Amino acid sequence: MNKKPYYITTAIAYTSRKPHIGNSYEIVLTDAIARYKRMRGYDVFFQTGTDEHGQKIEKYAESEGVTPKEYVDKVCGEIKDICDALHISYDKFIRTTDADHEAVVQKIFKKLYDQGDIYKSTYEGMYCTPCESFLTESQLVDGKCPDCGTPVQKTQEEAYFLRLSKYQKQLENYIEQNPDFIYPESRKKEMLNNFIKPGLQDLCVSRSSFKWGVPVSFDDKHVIYVWIDALSNYITGLGYDPDGNHGELYKKYWPADAHIIGKDIVRFHTIYWPIILMALGEPLPKQVYGHPWLLFGEDKMSKSKGNVIYADDLIKLFGVDAVRYYLLSEMPFANDGSITFEAMIERFNSDLANTLGNLVNRTIAMNNKYFGGIVQSPTAKTDLDKELEAFCFETMAKVEKNIDTFHMSDCLEAVINLAKRCNKYIDETTPWALAKNEEDKERLGTVLYNLLESIRFIAVLLTPFMPDTAKAIFAQMNCDIDTYESLDSFGKLKAGTKLSEATPLFVRVDAEKMFAEIEAARMEAQKTSKSMEEVNEETEKKPLYEGIAQIGIEDFGKVDLRVAQIVECEPVKKAKKLLKLTLNDGEKERTVASGIAQYYKPEELKGHKVILVQNLKPATLCGVESNGMILAADTNGTVKVIFVDGMDNGAKVR
Repeated sequence: MNKKPYYITTAIAYTSRKPHIGNSYEIVLTDAIARYKRMRGYDVFFQTGTDEHGQKIEKYAESEGVTPKEYVDKVCGEIKDICDALHISYDKFIRTTDADHEAVVQKIFKKLYDQGDIYKSTYEGMYCTPCESFLTESQLVDGKCPDCGTPVQKTQEEAYFLRLSKYQKQLENYIEQNPDFIYPESRKKEMLNNFIKPGLQDLCVSRSSFKWGVPVSFDDKHVIYVWIDALSNYITGLGYDPDGNHGELYKKYWPADAHIIGKDIVRFHTIYWPIILMALGEPLPKQVYGHPWLLFGEDKMSKSKGNVIYADDLIKLFGVDAVRYYLLSEMPFANDGSITFEAMIERFNSDLANTLGNLVNRTIAMNNKYFGGIVQSPTAKTDLDKELEAFCFETMAKVEKNIDTFHMSDCLEAVINLAKRCNKYIDETTPWALAKNEEDKERLGTVLYNLLESIRFIAVLLTPFMPDTAKAIFAQMNCDIDTYESLDSFGKLKAGTKLSEATPLFVRVDAEKMFAEIEAARMEAQKTSKSMEEVNEETEKKPLYEGIAQIGIEDFGKVDLRVAQIVECEPVKKAKKLLKLTLNDGEKERTVASGIAQYYKPEELKGHKVILVQNLKPATLCGVESNGMILAADTNGTVKVIFVDGMDNGAKVR
């Protein structure tokens, strides 16, 4: 029997720097879908990879004194390491510097040029280097890039253009005739109403101002721009050939079943990419899902903001499956998700340690205690037993429904709810009470069998999301009945099976201890970091001091410095390094959390006047909402708060 092919991709990661946890969400999401489809009998091809060309890469490499290829090799290695750490089951990892990819991209460009879909002209307008995007005046926000907020540069250069306008009506008709092509619905409306219907402008698809790219085969002054180079990876990775001599993978898997991408690049994948395919005469992907972002608290992650978290660091703290679980369970379907260490600890302890881990551990432990680890044969079912069995099938149906529409958090919520129902079943049946009476032993065996079989359902359903956890559960149950097909009936677990030892799947996290570890790691990273050049990475002029970006007087004027008096001071219970300060800023009292507990006792600070950064955005630190920051000097690891006793509260520091 031939399996139905299923082709799924992520957007390829840009090799400008190591990806943070927000970038890693996409690869985990796609991996869960790919694993699920394999379980359901599909012949899956899962492709991911790296986008390695462009002016930004060229500048990064120059700043580090290496070649662009050396630079992208290093970052690509970091990206692959993160994929491996997250146990990503990709079938192909493509690099846009692969020789076969570059050769096909050149052929695609030449074909589009020969048939008149690409033409040479001159580009004059605004350019954003970080986003590598050309922008019109109307697209700018306060004269800056609408996507990253970076100042744009006025640019004029000779370039080749793709005739988007030629295919506008064809694309519009396709989207309206294929309602699931752009998903979710909100992204489709945005593309149609904001970009396509107002009129498409032809797209710049080559650059002549830098060299790090795929050369245009018939014009060596130009390199092929990112849109054709990077987007074409979805077909070059399968062996597409513009001359029609396609490889077997392309014949088998194209068109893609799903492109999984971030919401910020939906426009490129639902306008530029479809038009390239239309011009090539190739079918369009069946669906493009633009997922939301994972934010740090309420902010987009950025190295310049100092709020970046990396997947490998989280894995060291929580384990790989806990990280996968958090990413998939915390991200809403259409709205941005959030990650903080506090939230992750809470989710880990409540869902994984208390609910799931406790269920598996005590069920196996009870069976080992009461029956020597031997699974008993169930007897007649009570209404309570039937209800638990029905809950298992309801959970399976919810997972099937939600995973096909990319509602991952709903899938995992359903599985955790099944674990909660099992825990409730334990409370309702009271196995420890049944064990006291010999005449209840048969009923006790049935109760534990129902729990073990329900746990088997949980393990199967968790496999795409938390594969290592599922394996650990099956190992403790000494069970190999782990296929999705085995969930067609309740009762597949074999009586007489000898369970293994009960071992905790997840051990509760001590929040205070973990925060201490995080703070220690942060301090170490600060000591070893080379510079903060990335804060102002696109500035052409070198900073006055290495690692510090120069600012103008208007930037300094944005910081509101005031004299404030410390009226109360106390330790923060959850963090050994934080003090909770109550400050009088001349108008009102405010709370500030400051990491100076190892340098000052509360009584040494109370009554002193300090310099307060008054207009700093509020942040929650270990449960304390901090409204500002006090200034201190740091010399060789010794911190001294700057006191300004004798000044009036609220006095402005200039």
